[in-house]
Amino acid sequence: MSTALFGSVIASQVTAGSYIAATVCSIILGFVIALVFKQKGDFSQSYLVSLVILPVAVQMVIMLVNGNIGAGIATAGAFSLVRYRSLPGTGQEITGIFMTMAVGLATGMGYLGIAAIFAAVTSVLFLVLSRINFGGNEEERVLKITVPETLDYEGVFDDIFSAYTNGAELTSVKTANMGSLYKLNYKVKVKNDVSIKDMIDELRVRNGNLEISCSRPVQGTDL
Repeated sequence: MSTALFGSVIASQVTAGSYIAATVCSIILGFVIALVFKQKGDFSQSYLVSLVILPVAVQMVIMLVNGNIGAGIATAGAFSLVRYRSLPGTGQEITGIFMTMAVGLATGMGYLGIAAIFAAVTSVLFLVLSRINFGGNEEERVLKITVPETLDYEGVFDDIFSAYTNGAELTSVKTANMGSLYKLNYKVKVKNDVSIKDMIDELRVRNGNLEISCSRPVQGTDL
């Protein structure tokens, strides 16, 4: 049984049966990983769709290379260009991409049992670590608040930050609207058990209901 579980369905060359079996396995495992990430994170639809499709795409590439060194080098060069077409993501997003790519590599080589075990183990591990809140109880966000020039913004939001965050750092200040407004950029560590909406509602009372935005930081860009 172990031989069948850890063996490859591809013998000397890819057949119609092995291709269909690998493709179905890639789709199912990609869908399972996407469902896991959907339950434990605020991910976009395009990202979740990518998690489903990526194993099939990687599987196809591996099957087409099939031991051809020249094709493998050319494929690696083509994949290396992908990073220039997208912004860097969070650790969880990168983890999802690597998980689905690993599944596609395994199914592309015919190791369907190994791919299924890997997807199951990593998905369960991801869920467990998320459930026990491993690594801390905060999430870093970029908070942008617009205030009128008449408001002394230094310390005016401290009590709100104390209630909703584990730390807030004013990273930049700039004027807008011919100097009648200030745009404040904060780096905050939001507690997991609080509502960001409630925090923004309280901030709106202080800043005269002017513009406020709260977003995840994007690596490689200025705040």
